[in-house]
Amino acid sequence: MLSAKLAQGAVPKLERPGPLRERVYEALLELITTRALQPGQHLVESELARHLGVSRQPVREALQRLNTEGWVDLRPAQGAFVHEPTEDEADQLLSVRTLLEAEAARLAAANSGAAGIAELEALCAKGEQSVADDDRDLTVATNAAFHAKVMELAGNLVLAELAAQVDRRVRWYYTPVARQRGKQSWIEHRELIAAISTRDEQRATEVMKAHTEHTRKTYHHRQES
Repeated sequence: MLSAKLAQGAVPKLERPGPLRERVYEALLELITTRALQPGQHLVESELARHLGVSRQPVREALQRLNTEGWVDLRPAQGAFVHEPTEDEADQLLSVRTLLEAEAARLAAANSGAAGIAELEALCAKGEQSVADDDRDLTVATNAAFHAKVMELAGNLVLAELAAQVDRRVRWYYTPVARQRGKQSWIEHRELIAAISTRDEQRATEVMKAHTEHTRKTYHHRQES
């Protein structure tokens, strides 16, 4: 049952303005991205509607959209299930991420000033503390924020738009390995900050490539937690 799968307070409240179907879509996508709804889990419209406090219609519309985008599988005579990504899907996505992030790191090294580097330092400290506190959700969110900041400091809008298209799937794949990556991930972030602060474009590129490659390899050898 859905009630047994979702921890108390895990279901986001639908308080933001906007079309109801869009808010339901965003709520379900967040639950999938954070793995509150696990890959392979059966999604029952009536249960989701009850937990979100809405009718079944916007839930049905959201599930259809999520199916189109590859987050949900609609199986004839069986219903909706959270998509279970294949190893190839993960590999392709994380390989593309490496290309985007490496270029972002290079540009950040070329363009960043003291203020941007200070923001990276603050995010890194927050991430290190989240690992020490064993707060996986905060670790994942802070990791995403750190990489988004590097992308912002790169100053390339087209690159940022492309990265935004894969950001949620990166979070989806990173969540089950966040604890395994642990402190090492933030050590690598510190190395990246050092390269950016000295405007070493080649070093920043190399560090980011190695960093994202470590995440890709860890995903393929993950231990689910």
